[in-house]
Order: sequence, then structure tokens, then C-alpha cells
Amino acid sequence: MNIELSGMSSTAVYHLMTQTVIPRPIAWVLSTNDDSSLNLAPFSYFNAVCSDPPLCMLSMGKKPDGSSKDTVTNLVEDAFCVIHIAHVQQSDLVTATAATLNYAESEVEANQIKLIKHENWPLKRIADCPIAYLCKVHSTQQMGKAPQQIVFVEIIEIYIDDKVIDQSNNRIQVDALKVNPLARLGASQYASLGEVFTRSRPK
Repeated sequence: MNIELSGMSSTAVYHLMTQTVIPRPIAWVLSTNDDSSLNLAPFSYFNAVCSDPPLCMLSMGKKPDGSSKDTVTNLVEDAFCVIHIAHVQQSDLVTATAATLNYAESEVEANQIKLIKHENWPLKRIADCPIAYLCKVHSTQQMGKAPQQIVFVEIIEIYIDDKVIDQSNNRIQVDALKVNPLARLGASQYASLGEVFTRSRPK
């Protein structure tokens, strides 16, 4: 089957893209509302894009009513956020925090998510996440007809739970199976890693 996208609606294209760009990592983003309450939301249009400077990209659409998502509002106004890599057992929580709430209504409080203070950083992080990126906004850009908000964030510090690290080779190596990251598929589907295997790079 060959599918020409030019005549399709943006919703139909989104439906196809999210079912074929799989699996996708999920950025579980904590940011601050303008009343100092906390916003927490998942985004699967997310990935690493540069290592010098260390940048990740978040791509965020609109709310169902056409207004900007709270995370977009917060990151445009404030420079800081924490991106968490959730594990599979947090799938219900991640899904719950995707709900559309009124601005300044905190997903953290609504779902009783435990946070922990991170030294020398303005935001706390989720206590039960094995990986967290402490980030500041690098740049933003609007793209597309909707438009989609693209946010590039610079990673200032990475938190990695010691339990998922193997330092036997004098180099930090993260055990992916111990992280057990939650991955996004199409529609309402998620996935775990399953089997992890190694292939040597060609010399």
C-alpha cells in the first residue's frame, strides 16, 4: 500500500505518523505555571537532536479547543523544565497526566505524584523516574499550518538512578532493561522494550 499524504487532513496524517514512527520515546515534562503551580504532561514527538550543545526537541500541538497547551505556555514564559523518562509501571500515571485540565490545575496534585528536591535546580523531579533531564529552553519555533510549537531544550544535568547504571567498564552504561522505559505506539497503545540484543558495529 502506498499512501499519498498531500490530500489528507492533518488529523489523518497524524494518525498514520503515530502508527508508523514506532516506538517513540516519551518526554514526561514538568514545568511551572505562572502561579507557581506545577504542570506535568507527556509528549511523544520528542528526541535528542544534538550533543554539543546537548539538545532535545519537543513538538507540541494545540489543545482540543485550539488554544496552546500549558507546557507550551510555560516553556515560552519560563526557561526551565525537567524531562522524565517514565518506566512501564507508570503507564497509567503517564496516561492520566495527558488529560486536558484548566490552566494552573496541577496534574502532579491531581494524581498525587511524589516529587523530590533536586539540589541547585529550581524545579523538583518525579521521585520514581529512573532518568530525568534538567533542562533550560534553548530556542522555540512555530511550524506548520496549525501551528505546531517546536521547543529545543538544553540539558544542563542528567539524573540517572544508580540502580540502572553499570560502571564495570569504567564508563557509565545504562541498563535499558532496568530502566524499563515506556514507549509510545499508535492510538492508545504503549510498549515495553522486550528483548534487548547487541550487534557489533562494522569496522
